[in-house]
Amino acid sequence: VVSVTSGSKTLRDAINEAMREWMSTVEHTHYIIGSVVGPHPFPRMVRDFQSVIGLETRQQCLDQVGRLPDIVVACVGGGSNAAGMFYPFVGDANVELIGVEAGGRGRSPGDHAATLGFGQPGVLHGSLSYVLQDEEGQTAAVHSVSAGLDYPGVGPEHSYWRDTGRVKYIHASDAEALRMFGLCSRLEGILPALETAHALVEAMKIAAKRSKSDVVVVCFSGRGDKDCNEVARLQGEEID
Repeated sequence: VVSVTSGSKTLRDAINEAMREWMSTVEHTHYIIGSVVGPHPFPRMVRDFQSVIGLETRQQCLDQVGRLPDIVVACVGGGSNAAGMFYPFVGDANVELIGVEAGGRGRSPGDHAATLGFGQPGVLHGSLSYVLQDEEGQTAAVHSVSAGLDYPGVGPEHSYWRDTGRVKYIHASDAEALRMFGLCSRLEGILPALETAHALVEAMKIAAKRSKSDVVVVCFSGRGDKDCNEVARLQGEEID
């Protein structure tokens, strides 16, 4: 494992360094990635592999409630877990799909990572998609309390779903995600990843407005064990 020390040390920088390494050692190195970003065929490959999430969810809904869900919610950074969850439902017009991006600490450039909410079309890491850019068209700085969501681009298929209206994309703030991290942990005994907490913010808002008979599915993209120290730090606490 080679830690990335350049730039902001986030996913964007990790991809930059991985591609540089790949290009310089292509004779004996291959590039693989776990997100739906980058040049073809990687976004499609990752989407297809990750779609086991949506396929299993679809079958479990049919087995347990006898029908498909009304709404499916997932967080979106690069977009792999959301792509895997949404793809098996894209052809089901009655299933509403909602992606939740990182709203960070505000709407100013550098304060969020809501690419589909505030980005413009551009090329990043070999694919044309929505990208957060500065006034000169350079990739903008981004921020999120969640390390998995602070990417200035998004998978190209998410851009397509946004433009066609098949998926609705909104954003949740750092503060909302942190509150939901604590609420879910306390009430459900489930420690969600901070990425997942963003999706839970929107799911709670939806549940408050919809009928109790509606089926709302939330994609839990990961466990929050890795986030406990960061959450404690942000709240001015220490974990021994």
